[in-house]
Amino acid sequence: MRTTTIKKVSTITAVFWFLLLYIVAALVWWFISLHQQNERMSLLLLNELKKDDPEYVQKVSNIEDAKKRKTAQYDGEGAIFLLVILIGAGFVFRAAKKRLKLSQQQQNFMMTVTHELKTPVAIAQLNLETLQKRNLDGDQQKKLIINTLQEVNRLNSLCNNILLASRLDAGEYTPLKTQFNVSELTKKIQSNFAQRYAERPVIGNIQEGICMVGEELLVELMFSNLIENAIKYSPKYSAVKIDLYITSQHIIFEVADEGPGISAEEKNRVFDKFYRTGNEGTRTTKGTGLGLYLCQQIARNHQATIDIKNNGLQGSVFTVTFS
Repeated sequence: MRTTTIKKVSTITAVFWFLLLYIVAALVWWFISLHQQNERMSLLLLNELKKDDPEYVQKVSNIEDAKKRKTAQYDGEGAIFLLVILIGAGFVFRAAKKRLKLSQQQQNFMMTVTHELKTPVAIAQLNLETLQKRNLDGDQQKKLIINTLQEVNRLNSLCNNILLASRLDAGEYTPLKTQFNVSELTKKIQSNFAQRYAERPVIGNIQEGICMVGEELLVELMFSNLIENAIKYSPKYSAVKIDLYITSQHIIFEVADEGPGISAEEKNRVFDKFYRTGNEGTRTTKGTGLGLYLCQQIARNHQATIDIKNNGLQGSVFTVTFS
């Protein structure tokens, strides 16, 4: 798949540059031909003049002035045409490159989504078949049920992300904003993640009694995606810290992890649709590239901003600031 895409890009690039050079060469040929024609016409008119004509000098001056005007006209038109061609070629090249990149990201997204959908379904099916066919003790049954519920929640979260992204892109989603207790919501989210990832410390520092106006389900999805992202990209037993507090003007939600961090050049790109950090060929972390994209869209819908900064020497801190 990747080799095919590279060959396609190389072929399109080669054809593009060939056509561009051909057009520029034709323009240069046209430019030189017009100048030569202008020169010949001037010489022809000069040769037709009679030197004993009382107005000979004036006519020569007129012919030279006309020649200069034509030369300036051809120079100006040639420069304008060349500039228009180069600007148009630049736009076409950037658009084609962007389109091919988006197409590659969409192909990777479809492959990833297929895998992400099949994995929880396969695990849940295996767990249920185990419960059905084997006589397990209470602890084993409870463990399998918890594991199955985790996979179902993972599948539900993935489906919600895909559906919401589609509706937001189509402009079909109208949030129903109400006042709710964001402190209680954050506590619930922290508790859910602490149960799902029992081996990992999910530390919460949540200020009590903070309320805001917004759509609770969207805010929950944004907070959950940010925490899921922190867990996904940090070592298995490292801590994830959640902070929620209010200042004189803003409500602040922060998620800090101890992962590898995000490079400076990628900090703005991670919010692009389908974008995932790292190299497409070597990336191993699961994901669809929709989580942070949705977080930014939800934040904008709630007049909030998301910033990324380094968490000391290692890791990242995602900060959501509600106005």
